[in-house]
Amino acid sequence: MAVLHPRRVAWEGARIFVSAANTDAYWWLSDAVGHYLGIMYQLQLCETRLRLQAEAEAEAVYAEAGAWRARLDELLDTHPAAAAILTQMISETTSRLP
Repeated sequence: MAVLHPRRVAWEGARIFVSAANTDAYWWLSDAVGHYLGIMYQLQLCETRLRLQAEAEAEAVYAEAGAWRARLDELLDTHPAAAAILTQMISETTSRLP
């Protein structure tokens, strides 16, 4: 079994979640986030999508990535077992990105 470094998983998750938020991969990711992480994370992903669409994307991407890194860090601190499912979600979402 591979060792999953929580900070690295959180950073990759943040980067991929924000990248997917403004693509067709969002719909799959939104369902997966709601199912595996909970409705609050799904709502936050929706808010990320709306902010990326409303603001100049280049400016909003960094702020959203930072916010997601903090959220996922906190998730992994409180639920370390979530690293495995988060890693699978990152991999699947990456394969769905254009």
